Amino acid sequence: MAELKAGTRVKSAVCATEVMVIAAPGGDVELSCGGAAVIAATETAEGGSVDAAHAEGTLLGKRYVNEAGDLELLCVKPGDGSLAAGGEALVLKEAKPLPSSD
Repeated sequence: MAELKAGTRVKSAVCATEVMVIAAPGGDVELSCGGAAVIAATETAEGGSVDAAHAEGTLLGKRYVNEAGDLELLCVKPGDGSLAAGGEALVLKEAKPLPSSD
C-alpha cells in the first residue's frame, strides 16, 4: 500500500470495517483488515471472507494502535475483521486516566 497520511480513509476488502488514519509513520505501511489488504474508501470491494485468524472485529469510535505507537487508526464503521499493520495485530488504544479530584 502507498504511504499513509493523517486524514486518509481506507476500508476492508472483506468486511464492513472503515477506518481513518489519525497518525502514521513515515514510509509505506502494509495495512490489512480481516486478513486482506485494505483498499481506498472510494474503491469497491470485490468480496471474499474474513480469515478466521483475523476475525476479532473492530468497534465504532475506538482507536487502534501498533506496539510502537506511531500508527493510530480511528474506526468510523465497525466490522468483523481485525486490523493489522505489517503482520502485527493492532490493539485498542487505552484511555488516559484523568487526575483525581480529591
